[in-house]
Amino acid sequence: MRRSDRLFDIIQRLRAAARPVTAATLAAGLEVSPRTIYRDIATLQARRVPIDGEAGVGYVLRKGFDLPPLMFTVDEVEAIAVGARMVGRLRDPKLQEAAESVFAKVTVVLPEALRASLISPSIFVSEGDAVTAEGVDMAELRAAIRGSRKFHIAYADEGGRRTHRTIWPIAMAYYVDVTLVGAWCELRADYRNFRVERIQSSRVLDEHFDQDNGRLFREWSALPKERPAG
Repeated sequence: MRRSDRLFDIIQRLRAAARPVTAATLAAGLEVSPRTIYRDIATLQARRVPIDGEAGVGYVLRKGFDLPPLMFTVDEVEAIAVGARMVGRLRDPKLQEAAESVFAKVTVVLPEALRASLISPSIFVSEGDAVTAEGVDMAELRAAIRGSRKFHIAYADEGGRRTHRTIWPIAMAYYVDVTLVGAWCELRADYRNFRVERIQSSRVLDEHFDQDNGRLFREWSALPKERPAG
């Protein structure tokens, strides 16, 4: 978690608390050390966030404090609401959790006049028909893309034929009812798209690959849309 996000979360947790919150409690919730919380509290106080308390006793946020309102139009607010809910169709638990966190943060800091637009029941997004991927951890796969880590998969094609492959994951491609991972496949020595629900097992390898300053992504992006998966 970035420090700026953690500082925001500390304010939110203190705002929601009915009684003083200790550094140990904040540290456990944010998965950092109490010493880190002490430094963060000092930083927030230096920025004139009205936090009272001390180590060993707990901290409270003085009533009446609020973050500056975010300036969104109604259309922008509804775009956030739709986008956050559509993430649920991707069947990626960590990504959905992150979307819900963003949704909650934006809801808290919006002016009252716009808050109703964000939580409006008039917005509905269907759950979709995507199949849940059971043989791959989507968060692990996205981390492999960010870290340029090779990925080993057992993959079943449309006819049920199973192959074992080492791939270089380049990008995630999200469609309405299917998610693909775009990759360089060592078995085929070519770019391939793999449907995540057909990955039967997977693991991140220690070996890295070279993104070549974005060349792999550019070449993969230029492929015809109808290129077959796998």
